[in-house]
Amino acid sequence: MKQNFIRNLAIIAHVDHGKTTLVDGMLKQSGVFHEKQVVEERVMDRNDLERERGITIMAKNTAVFYGPYKLNIVDTPGHADFGGEVERIVQMVDGVLLLVDAFEGPMPQTRFVLRKALEAGLAPIVVINKIDRLHARPAEVQDEVLELFIELDASEDQLDFPVIYTNARTGTATTDPAVTGTDLKSLFEMIVEKIPAPGGDPGAPLQMGVTLIDYDPYLGRQAVGRIHNGVIRAKEEVAVVAPGGVIRSRRPSGIYVFNGLKKVPVEEAAAGEIVVIAGLEDINVGNTVADPEHPVPLDFVRIDEPTVAVAMHVNKSPFAGQEGTHVTSRKLGERLTRELESDVSLRVESTDSPDTFMVSGRGELHLSILIETMRREGYEFEVSRPRVVEREIDGVRCEPVEELIIEVPEEYVGIVMERLGPRKSELINMTHKGDGQVRLEFHVPTRGLFGFRSEFMTDTKGMGIMHHSFHHYAPYQGEIHTRTRGSLVAFETGTTTSYSLENAQERGELFVGPGVPVYKGMVVGENSRPGDLPINVCKRKQLSNVRSSTSDISVKLTPYRPMSLEQCLEFIANDELVEVTPKSIRMRKK
Repeated sequence: MKQNFIRNLAIIAHVDHGKTTLVDGMLKQSGVFHEKQVVEERVMDRNDLERERGITIMAKNTAVFYGPYKLNIVDTPGHADFGGEVERIVQMVDGVLLLVDAFEGPMPQTRFVLRKALEAGLAPIVVINKIDRLHARPAEVQDEVLELFIELDASEDQLDFPVIYTNARTGTATTDPAVTGTDLKSLFEMIVEKIPAPGGDPGAPLQMGVTLIDYDPYLGRQAVGRIHNGVIRAKEEVAVVAPGGVIRSRRPSGIYVFNGLKKVPVEEAAAGEIVVIAGLEDINVGNTVADPEHPVPLDFVRIDEPTVAVAMHVNKSPFAGQEGTHVTSRKLGERLTRELESDVSLRVESTDSPDTFMVSGRGELHLSILIETMRREGYEFEVSRPRVVEREIDGVRCEPVEELIIEVPEEYVGIVMERLGPRKSELINMTHKGDGQVRLEFHVPTRGLFGFRSEFMTDTKGMGIMHHSFHHYAPYQGEIHTRTRGSLVAFETGTTTSYSLENAQERGELFVGPGVPVYKGMVVGENSRPGDLPINVCKRKQLSNVRSSTSDISVKLTPYRPMSLEQCLEFIANDELVEVTPKSIRMRKK
């Protein structure tokens, strides 16, 4: 493919602003699927967890053709916790589609992804999506986006960005919000016109940066990246240059390019093309595939450091080894090391104990997705309460601070402010929206948000929306007491009974129902008061040979609160652990 007919672009946005849905529309309208083919929604989200949660976790590549032009598209995650995916992608593309919701406007993650794109000098196209939403305000949102560009020191060329209005769900785009579009033709034309063709010299020595690692059960590890210079040919030897100048000679078993959702084998590919190389077994993100005679590495983009850490232990609970297939420290260590090869935002450190690993990531969601993935693969282990990763800056102890944006109906503003006060929050801005909603912007220490989401959803009766992302490091702000109640702790091993749970529920809120196996020291509920309370949840009713008319009236149990993995990580205290197995998630005292 000739360079001037290639366009490499990434779709970036805040979570749930419609990136993956827009890619669906582009794939359908470019002829990737035939007319009668049944295609599921968000076809790019192929991972089970992505489909269940409705979020993108891993960046994905696809390619569509518009006339003679090939558009290599990268769909990126919207959550701040997966920002490492976005940071790598900017090396692979020449332009970005910045998607912004026509009602919500720029959000915390919009700022983060746009900053990365502008720093890399990429050409932006602003896509104002969901223009069919009730109370959509495309003109105001366009002004807010311009303000954001100015705030982030965009260049003059970047400030002169083109704008297009879309409804990703119906697959329509228009340059005038007053006129309803019929298809995405105007978006395709704007991409071809406004995003530059890739640079690079096909006659120079080969240089390709490895941006993503994929895995195929038949082909093994695959390196995905863009060729910056030169030409790569199938079965011709290449040099793999790792950080630190380590050089290894390798021979690829195959070279592929993207066409729709498929990888198509090619004999050679030149500068500007995004390719997949199979057969380079020990290759990692950040390596450079180069000419063996001129092995010159590319500069790799700096990845922001992790802000949250947990300790992962080998499971030592009384039920250890009953449900998992991978239970040893060797298996746990091997799996975490393997994750490091594809996730550049993750850090794994050994500790004094051979059974414990310190795992650091971008946030609770980043770590909980890793934990959930390992759990589904048959691993069994324990996780400590998350803690923030502190730094010493100019001799001062500093901690990460998040930008928190909350949107709630007016009547809940008071309770939100009351909850965030003890968490050392600072109110930055308050905006009243026309539909009775209030938008609050805070700076809050990261540790101040541990356990806040479940409180927030309860207090606002599910009506509130909250988003947060890392903002800066600031001097340590002192103790934060986020949990005011203790735990209800089982004091014997056995199976829970309705009879004992009826008595136990008067002491607080339960996390288990009847007929559940529990062990001594397991957390079975939240105490209604401060401090932990040992409680018997396995006691059976003593039967006698005397019968009365009221003795066998059925037990009335209050519905218990099922705890998800994220809720458990938020709930546990410093002296508690979350036990994770393929079948169960339990909490227990250390």
